This record gives sequence, C-alpha cells and structure tokens, in this order.
Amino acid sequence: MNGQPNPDEAANDSPPLHPLLKWVDADQLPRTPNRPCTYLPGRLARERAFLAEALDGETYHALMDRGFRRSGQMFYAMDCEDCRLCVPLRVPVATFCATKSQRRVQRKNADLTVTARRPLFTDATFDLYCRYLRYQHPKVERDENAEQFRESLYAQVVDTIEITYSLGDQLLAVSLLDICTQSVSAVYHFYDPEHKDRGLGVFSVLAEIEWTATLGVPFYYLGYWVEGAKTMHYKANYGPHEVLRDGCWRPAPDRAP
Repeated sequence: MNGQPNPDEAANDSPPLHPLLKWVDADQLPRTPNRPCTYLPGRLARERAFLAEALDGETYHALMDRGFRRSGQMFYAMDCEDCRLCVPLRVPVATFCATKSQRRVQRKNADLTVTARRPLFTDATFDLYCRYLRYQHPKVERDENAEQFRESLYAQVVDTIEITYSLGDQLLAVSLLDICTQSVSAVYHFYDPEHKDRGLGVFSVLAEIEWTATLGVPFYYLGYWVEGAKTMHYKANYGPHEVLRDGCWRPAPDRAP
C-alpha cells in the first residue's frame, strides 16, 4: 500500500464511496476553534471533526487512512493552520521486529495473562483508570465520573475489543482497540502505577501487534506521532513503521535496534 492512491479511488469498478467519505473528501467538515496545543507549547491546534453514534469498522479504517482518529463519538483530524507535525503512524505487523529492550520487557511480563474480550465496564476498571490518571497527570484536577468514563471509552461506537493484562486475579492494565479487516487501532491504554517498572505500556503494544498478526490483520495503528513531543516519542520505537504524509503511507527511517 506504500505510496499508492487511496483504494477507494483507485479503480473504476470499486464500490461507491461512502457518503460520509464523500463529505470528508469535499472538505466540508466544520473546524473546532483554535486552542493551545497539548503537545507542543506555544502552538495553536484545531481539528476537522464530526460526531457519530456508530460507524462500521471499514469506514473508520478509510477515515484513518485520511488522517482521522476517534475519541468517544468524535472523529477528528488535526487541521492546524501553521503546523503539520501530527503524523499518523502504523506498524505493518508482518515485518515488525522488536528491539532488544522491547524483548526484555516481554520476558519481564511473561507471567501475565493477556485476554481479548468485548469491552466490559467494571468498577475495578474505572478505579484502575483513576489511579492511572492521578499518576500520569498529578497536577491536573479531574472530575470525570464513572458514567462519563463509560461513555468515552466503553460506548460501542465502532467494533471495539478490550485487552486485559492480569497477574493472577489482579488487573494490571487495560487497552481498548478498534478492529476492522485491515487494521487494529489503539484507542487508549491505562495501567496500575504500582507496577510501572514492568513497562506495561511497552508490553501492551508488543502483545497487541502479535495479536493483530494472529487475526490476519495487516496493520496496527498507533495514532498520531508528533515530532518534538516527549509524550509521543515512544511510538517511533516500534518498527519498521509507516507514516501518513500527503495522503500516502510511507516507510519511516530505520531506528536503532
């Protein structure tokens, strides 16, 4: 698929374009107001966005190949006036090769049970999420309640799978993934801060890439990579990977083993 035209437009005998994709391609989406960028200080950010209560996975995949992501019922693509540093990144699972440090993380977590299931909201999951947020963002005051959490991460907007990581009966980490025939897309991941030394974030990506391969799905999408943003730097550690530039997926430069 590298460097090739969008498959929806590549052949005359291809199925009709979904009306939503026509709307997107016609650049008729509303823009959000400018706001301070959460990744790069001193910059302004805005999105093209729309809301949808439900969307089939194949259409969402086509949207991701147009630079879109999902947050709850909002589907958005970055559309900043003076910046193009938010770049979608995906890993072709057939050619993925873990680094030495990533393999060490795999060995460290060999005692965990990894389970894929339909998303199941529980009080334990919400408690884990709250402890994770307090650890990751200690200076940010949040008033998100259980129902808001359920609506943002557990509403069935597209075909979503929950991956749980457990040590015996103890839940250590959770990932939410959107699934279709051509892609598995990472939505959100949170873990128990008391086990931060395990490298659960790294282990989850490795396990999910492997799981994606077992499904016969060719790509694992990691969302936006932002050059210069420390919180997004880790995504480039999984490779070989591809980035979406000018509407085409292109191989990224090799990274150190």
